[in-house]
Amino acid sequence: MDNGKKPQDEQELLENGYKKYCGDRIDVYFNKCLCVHSGNCLRGNPAVFKFGRKPWIITDAADAEEVARVIDTCPTGALKYIWKTEKP
Repeated sequence: MDNGKKPQDEQELLENGYKKYCGDRIDVYFNKCLCVHSGNCLRGNPAVFKFGRKPWIITDAADAEEVARVIDTCPTGALKYIWKTEKP
């Protein structure tokens, strides 16, 4: 499931311009065209989201629940996630 809104599947996200960042329990998707650079992700958890690093998203740098929490603060939907395992 994505960040609390309508469930989306990976194919739909990729077709809509999202790039996938794989994790053990959660996959993160980012669409740079939707991003307004509010910085919520960077401030929310700089171990996961760090501008200038490649890759700039390291999904497993924090607990999956923490990653989802930060993504839920994205105001534009530029960041989304899909659980790979049962959501806790």
